[in-house]
Amino acid sequence: MKKTKSYFASDFHLGAPTYALSRERETRIVHWLDSLKSDAAEVFLMGDIFDFWFEYKTVIPKGYIRLLGKLAELSDGGTQIYFFKGNHDMWVFDYFKKEFSTIIIDDDIEITRNGKKFFLHHGDGVGKGDKGYKLLKKIFRNKFCQWLFSIVHPNIGVGLANYWSSKSKLAKRNEKKFEAVELAWISDFNKNQIALGNSYDFIIMGHRHFPVDVSLQQNTRYINLGEWINFNTYAVFDGNELKLMRWGG
Repeated sequence: MKKTKSYFASDFHLGAPTYALSRERETRIVHWLDSLKSDAAEVFLMGDIFDFWFEYKTVIPKGYIRLLGKLAELSDGGTQIYFFKGNHDMWVFDYFKKEFSTIIIDDDIEITRNGKKFFLHHGDGVGKGDKGYKLLKKIFRNKFCQWLFSIVHPNIGVGLANYWSSKSKLAKRNEKKFEAVELAWISDFNKNQIALGNSYDFIIMGHRHFPVDVSLQQNTRYINLGEWINFNTYAVFDGNELKLMRWGG
């Protein structure tokens, strides 16, 4: 069977808030990935796959072996994997590239599939405003700051990160309030892109933890992928149609 479909998912937040809950979520995600291995030409993992990730030169965070094994299986079977750096796992460097031939995306990419143009981004720090976070993002991505963290022993660095992950609430959003705010924000973003001469068929993001599928100016569709704590949602493009779907397997 020829692999033709593109899959998109984000915000697994593996590692949070507890080991047991994270393991149960990882099992669901692995089953989902297993279900698409026969027809997935590519899988876009669009940020915050881990609640914390930092690659030391010779060490990676403990755990997630089932997910990593499934990604290796997909890659070996001919599926191209894309990994977007989210705000929780921006310290991905070259491990996935070496092990799974993964394409690492620092910020955003534009792709065209079967004549359809996509804008893809995790969703953090996009558009106007949010200056405080944008400054913090620059600090966290600074090579010197990353080196400073890398000289901290993993037992301390990863231990602290896991402690904060255990405090994550990962709560379900107020749907009506969130949808109104999201629509205003993404409409403004799309208008700015059109003004710059960028017109997209699809804008796909994660980060905001609520699945959204809305039509914008100039026939652009905005998809927010939601998350896998409450919703188990993902998107799939079959070459003709893009659908936002919920995993129930």
